[in-house]
Amino acid sequence: MIRAGKLSIDDYVGGVLGGDRALLARAITLIESNSPAHQEMAQEVLRKLQQQTSIESVRVGITGPPGVGKSTFIESFGCHLCKEGRRVAVLAIDPSSSLNRGSILGDKTRMERLSQEPNCYIRPSPSGGTLGGVARKSRETIAVCEAFGFDTILVETVGVGQSETTVRSMVDFFLVLLLTGAGDELQGIKKGIIELADALLVTKADGDNSIRAEAMRIELMRLLHFLTPATPGWHSQAMTCSAVHEKGIDAVWQNIRAYEETTKNNGFFQERRRRQSVEWLRSMVHEHLEETFYRDPAVAGAVKGIERQVADGALPVSAAVKQLFEKWSAR
Repeated sequence: MIRAGKLSIDDYVGGVLGGDRALLARAITLIESNSPAHQEMAQEVLRKLQQQTSIESVRVGITGPPGVGKSTFIESFGCHLCKEGRRVAVLAIDPSSSLNRGSILGDKTRMERLSQEPNCYIRPSPSGGTLGGVARKSRETIAVCEAFGFDTILVETVGVGQSETTVRSMVDFFLVLLLTGAGDELQGIKKGIIELADALLVTKADGDNSIRAEAMRIELMRLLHFLTPATPGWHSQAMTCSAVHEKGIDAVWQNIRAYEETTKNNGFFQERRRRQSVEWLRSMVHEHLEETFYRDPAVAGAVKGIERQVADGALPVSAAVKQLFEKWSAR
């Protein structure tokens, strides 16, 4: 039997299904590991967990620009869900440094009140420099959390522009947080991001900002009227909230519940999950091929020299790619 860290596959599976939080954390760490032995073991753990998982969950992606108040909103929203009797897992993807792949991983500190909720689990994960800050193993982490018994999965992204399509491919409901007070309110908002949203939420709608937030909400509703809905059969809404004062939080949850009911009735909820599974498959095939390619001895021995020639302008990129693939296919 394969072992890692003195724990067997059955230890991980039994611990997750049995509600052991320490083993849940270790299982996620195993999944995030880049060690080939750990990856092999992690896939077997996932296979066994999925065979025994029957929970009906809802996965919510949450994004927005820096300063919009994602952590404050998630804390208020998560606490509200726990009071509603939901079991909540927060997967907070921290931005990794592009230089040393380090990350702050400070979400438990920023969500102190939520971290004390017995029905909530917060897992900060480094993005590892992947596109837009979405952790490479986020899909697998979601699967483990659902096997543990969490029925509401909140996936927070760093919101830097292009991670949204990746998050959209792993969640049911996509919530985009927006902020007033930046001059022309819609100037910096990419149309493509809004087109992905199942709801838009204007944050910090309190005090003197309440009127501006409502004006922005109305403007966003007008914009949504001209866009193709992100989800067939669902009309995306623009709302306002004040996470600090817990205003509008329940309205967000009721909107998600209405979305869930609508899409389950028209079959698109299940269809999206099926598409996500196919996307997961393709993502893992791509990852496996890339790792296999660069681990090949012939490629590994030649890649540095070829990269140097490309950097110096002595070799066209297309020719470099052809050379590397010829070395790989000749093995």
